[in-house]
Amino acid sequence: MRFIDLKTQYERIQDQIQAQINKVLDHGQYILGPEIGELEKELASFTGSNHAISVASGTDALLVAMMALDLKPGDELITTPFTFIATAETMALLGVKPVFVDIEADTYNIDATKIEAKIGPRTKGIVPVSLFGQVADMDAINEIAKKHKLFVIEDAAQSFGASYKGKRSCNLSTIGVTSFFPAKPLGCYGDGGACFTNNEELKDKMVMIRNHGQKEKYLHHVVGINGRLDTLQAAILLEKLKLFPEEIGLRNDVAARYAANLRPELHAPAVKSERISVFAQYTLRHPNRESIQKSLQDKGIPTAVYYPIPLHLQPVFSGLGYRAGDMPVSEMLSKEVFSIPMHPYLTQDEQAEIVRTLNGFF
Repeated sequence: MRFIDLKTQYERIQDQIQAQINKVLDHGQYILGPEIGELEKELASFTGSNHAISVASGTDALLVAMMALDLKPGDELITTPFTFIATAETMALLGVKPVFVDIEADTYNIDATKIEAKIGPRTKGIVPVSLFGQVADMDAINEIAKKHKLFVIEDAAQSFGASYKGKRSCNLSTIGVTSFFPAKPLGCYGDGGACFTNNEELKDKMVMIRNHGQKEKYLHHVVGINGRLDTLQAAILLEKLKLFPEEIGLRNDVAARYAANLRPELHAPAVKSERISVFAQYTLRHPNRESIQKSLQDKGIPTAVYYPIPLHLQPVFSGLGYRAGDMPVSEMLSKEVFSIPMHPYLTQDEQAEIVRTLNGFF
């Protein structure tokens, strides 16, 4: 049994993927080839954003977005400690201080009611993470940002394709960023990512930043990075994007079966009524996590833990002065959460075995 099944998906579209790859091999434009523009047009259309800018990874997407917003050393950004390191790592690379706000126990997303108390004179923006496939409470976050003249970057690395009050993730803030890492809901066959915005000036700046700050060859207007998406990855994503709406539906079918059949002690993910998740992971929680994982492992059922140590307790951020107990919800959940197999091609028989094993633990 696979935790994420990329092989079955590939078997569905093997011929189309090969045709896309061969097309790139034929024209030979491996960097910023025509598929880049095609993909960006399709991504913008899918999200409803005016602009999509493809980049080399989800981490680069965060970095490019922050660089485009002219952050300076000593500036502060408010974010969640319950996320992958890249969210705050990119801040640290720019000399920006991450200011952590605890999360909601049911959605695992940043608790918007706790943000305003953390805003200070050096705060420049808010970086909510749409974790596990569900968008954070963006209306509340945007309202706070507007009140305090802050920008918002939605870290949508896990939520591309999700919806919030009828709008797609990545089109809900100043800039939205996502990842196309292979295990994401829409993944390429390597690293990849994208930035999204409705602001023309920010779009132009991000296009330059991802290509060494160039507006035209050898004319550099800003400091940039080598953050371009490979043409081959763009070609693969163009084909996989055609399947994606169907796969979102299949993911929600899998999630609905889990929610209907798992015991309440396992705390199935709570998805708010105005939101549609893409279930990048299906995350449960229980104080006896290790014992439950062992019972699943004995049956050949894989699991994973996202995330065992919240960011405010990571050694790399020890200089920020946080201590155990500062983020009680994040700290509790980091000891209890575990994710079980979730992908569009999980069969009902496989799912029944997972549910039997989990419920049988009790």
